[in-house]
Amino acid sequence: MSAVLKPRQTFRPMQEVDLDHIMGIENVVYTHPWSRGNFADSLHAGYSCWVLEEDADIIGYAVLMLAIDEAHLLNISIAKERQFQGYGRLLLQKMMDLARSHGAAHMFLEVRVSNRPAITLYEKMGFNEMAIRRKYYPGHHGREDAYLMGLAL
Repeated sequence: MSAVLKPRQTFRPMQEVDLDHIMGIENVVYTHPWSRGNFADSLHAGYSCWVLEEDADIIGYAVLMLAIDEAHLLNISIAKERQFQGYGRLLLQKMMDLARSHGAAHMFLEVRVSNRPAITLYEKMGFNEMAIRRKYYPGHHGREDAYLMGLAL
């Protein structure tokens, strides 16, 4: 009998050498992606930037800003071909755990009002809608509103 090895997921801090791969994902999953400079600035600012790897291949990433007793999730993304397989939940849980370990009492994020799959995930993970940020995101026909969502950690 032979055993089939399951793919192994690991988390590690994001590095500048990861940015080409990250931009490959970012440009596919978003109509208005972050720039390479946004990620580089986040790394240089000391934000908590992480990648999710499966068998050493980056399949997701997240950027978390920690300040005093709050955490703000600035970006969380899973490669298009890996979406809807539980990786978003896994990565979000990691960010929530990191926020708690750094003493954050609350975690916040913005999400496009049209991004139903992400909103559903956030709600399942305990986030609640707190407010609407009018015209927060760029869109194809003007700007799009965002929900500000929050979670007590």
